[in-house]
Order: sequence, then C-alpha cells, then structure tokens
Amino acid sequence: MRLSALGDASHVVPVIRCLQKEWPETPITWIIGTLEHRLLRGLEGVEFIVFNKRGGWNAVTSLRKTLRGHTFDVLLHMQVSARANLLSLLVKAPIRLGWDRQRSRDFHSWFINQAVQSVPMQHQVQGFLEFPRALGISVDEPCWDLPIESTARRWAQEQVIVEKPLLLISPCSSHSLRNWPAAHYAVVADYAVTRLGMQVVLTGGPGELERDMGSSIERLMKETCLNLVGQDTLEQSKALLELADLVISPDSGPAHIASALGTPVIGLYAATWSRRSGPYNSLDLCVDRFEIAARKFRNCEPGDLRWGTRIEVPGVMELIETDDVIAQLHSWWEQRESMI
Repeated sequence: MRLSALGDASHVVPVIRCLQKEWPETPITWIIGTLEHRLLRGLEGVEFIVFNKRGGWNAVTSLRKTLRGHTFDVLLHMQVSARANLLSLLVKAPIRLGWDRQRSRDFHSWFINQAVQSVPMQHQVQGFLEFPRALGISVDEPCWDLPIESTARRWAQEQVIVEKPLLLISPCSSHSLRNWPAAHYAVVADYAVTRLGMQVVLTGGPGELERDMGSSIERLMKETCLNLVGQDTLEQSKALLELADLVISPDSGPAHIASALGTPVIGLYAATWSRRSGPYNSLDLCVDRFEIAARKFRNCEPGDLRWGTRIEVPGVMELIETDDVIAQLHSWWEQRESMI
C-alpha cells in the first residue's frame, strides 16, 4: 500500500522490480492513488487497486468491496498517514510490514506487526528498499524501467528540435514554499539558450499555480522558450522527461521521475534536504542550501532536526542563488561535452 505522492510512488517501483526478480511467480497487488496510477499503470506484472483520495466514504466502501474475500501473505504498508493507516485495516494479511518507529507518525506502529530496519539519515529510495531487505531479499542497485507509451514518445519528439540539446524546466512542487522564484528560473534559462545553445521547455500541471509560474518565467525571459505547462498529459510529461538532456526542478514528482528515467536533474533544495529526498541518480548535481536554512530558520544544525524535517517558510528557496545553479549547469555541460 502506497497511495501517494508521485515521487514516493516512483520510489516504490524499485521494490516491485526487486520482488519480481527474486520471486517471479509471486502475484503483486498495489493499492495506489488515482494520479499515481496514471503514472504507473503500464507497470507489468502488477494488479492495481485504485483508491480515489477525493472520493470520501464512497471510495472507502468501494475499496472494502474490492478487498472483501481477499487474503494476502504480506502487506507492505509503505505510508504512515492516518488515512493510509486506517485503510490498511481493510487488508487481511498475517504479516504487516511497515516503517520503523523513527519514520512513523499517526500511530503507524499500531497498524503493523513488523517493521523495517531503522537506518539513520537514509535516502528515501533506500528507505523503501528496506522492505524487501526485511523479507530476506538481497538488494542490488535500484532499478526502475518505467513504462512509457509509444504514442507519448512520438508526441514529445514532435514538440522539440530533437537535434538540439533540451533543457526541461519543471518549476513547481506541490508545496509552493519549495518553489524557486520565476525570475531566477528566467536567468538560468536565458543562460542555457545564449551560452550553451540549448532549447528550453517549461512543463508542469494544469493548476493555476503552475500556469502562473510558467507564464511568469516565459515573460521574464529575454530569449524564447516553449511553454507546455498544462498542455501535456502525465504520460506525455514522462516522455518529455525521458527525452530531455537535463531537467531543473525543485523537490517534486517530476524531479524523481526524471531521475528514475535516467535523465540528469539539477535539483533545487533548501526547504528539504537532498540527502533524503533529492533525485537519487543526480545527488551530485543538486544545489542544496538546507544546512544554511536550518541554521537561519531553525537556529540549529541540520543533523539536530528530525530526519525528514521540512523548512517550508517564506524566503527559504531564495537561499539558492542563480549563480549556484548556473555553475551546476555549466559543470554538467562540460561533462556532457567531454563524453561526446
């Protein structure tokens, strides 16, 4: 069971791949949120039970009916929210494996009878991989192999100049205080166009916040970009993230999806710590000011805070300077050029 969010759902995929590799005959059922199912519905070998988190009691009743008469050998209870904890009572399983006490909340420990190993200061991807480890499975490096529909790939290729290096900017997190200012994105985007000859594409969801951010970046840029914010489906967004040469994003679902697809990501971190929630395959590219934020806004060292603490306060993301991001962009570019 893992209902949300997009980034965390993508972290579960290596668990699925690990189970499929070790126990290829074992049926796997995933209770998942509606949006997250749209991201992962093509995942082979998995039966999805979709729970509409906005469906109220009707959704709970529907889930109860779906699970009635089903008994599972193991429940991997991967979400600690109160709602997920209560819904887990609908799942009949003798082994109920959940998070360790340090990573629990909302009385999560009451709803499980076994816990994963507690590993201090562990990245979320490795944290999820503690579930197969607790089942006695040896875990190698995480593997995603995310499915993307061929029609979405064709759509993505039709939007861009395939022969030109592509910088994809996904500027918004679902938490507005994790977002970098539009003016900063515009400066970096202009640098990518004028100094590196890249094409810049803006992407994001259809919400008002995302649309406003995309419009602001486009207006503040001196150069031209392609603004696709709100114009692509989730499947098409995956295809764009795969096609991109580089992605710039705050702590967000697209950052983790891009990393899972093998695309380098410059992650922008100050409200959260990239050591825990950065794009797993691009941690070296992140611009991280969480330690400075801890001292400025919490008056303590970052290691003194509970692992997973968010410092979502006005002004925190402005600790990241445009020069910091341009330096990482330039470093990535030089490495790319050396490999061509």
